[in-house]
Amino acid sequence: MGKVYDEIDGRIGEFIARQHLFFVGTAPTSLEGRLNISPKGLDTFRVLGPRSVAYLDLTGSGVETIAHLRENGRITILFCAFEGRPMILRLQGQGRVVEPDDAEGEHLFGQFPVTPGARAVIVVEVERIAESCGFAVPLYDYRGDRTQLLDFARKKGPEGMKAYRREKNARSIDGLTAMEEPGSPTHGR
Repeated sequence: MGKVYDEIDGRIGEFIARQHLFFVGTAPTSLEGRLNISPKGLDTFRVLGPRSVAYLDLTGSGVETIAHLRENGRITILFCAFEGRPMILRLQGQGRVVEPDDAEGEHLFGQFPVTPGARAVIVVEVERIAESCGFAVPLYDYRGDRTQLLDFARKKGPEGMKAYRREKNARSIDGLTAMEEPGSPTHGR
């Protein structure tokens, strides 16, 4: 049932490419801090290499993942088959936040379509690649992507998004620093 792999091979990469949804789990170092699990969608995930992945982080109401990664780097990404053969895939490793103005920002943001509200790319150096059965995961049919987050970012515009990030994305719900000077991304706006 369960298997651990040395790298993201063609079969695993193809499985990842077929998924419309993935989940990101992080936690602060403090035992009093809150764990965070965030669902992610749209065309925001890339396999960069056999043990390296990235996803485009979009501006939202919270900033837990960024705050946790800045504090300790621990991250788990979970893919779950809702169609076809049952499978759960966990990518566990160390993540880091790349903002548009960082040295590698232009290159990494260029891996994704221009997306309104993009605030960072999360890069993960994968330490463990594990598959489990997913036999109890229900079957669902994919009907399409929601557009509300993109519409929100378009409506706010670059300056509005900058103000929103300054107000809502500076600190996590536990008070950890996330984006001290949230800027207007040069990619996506």
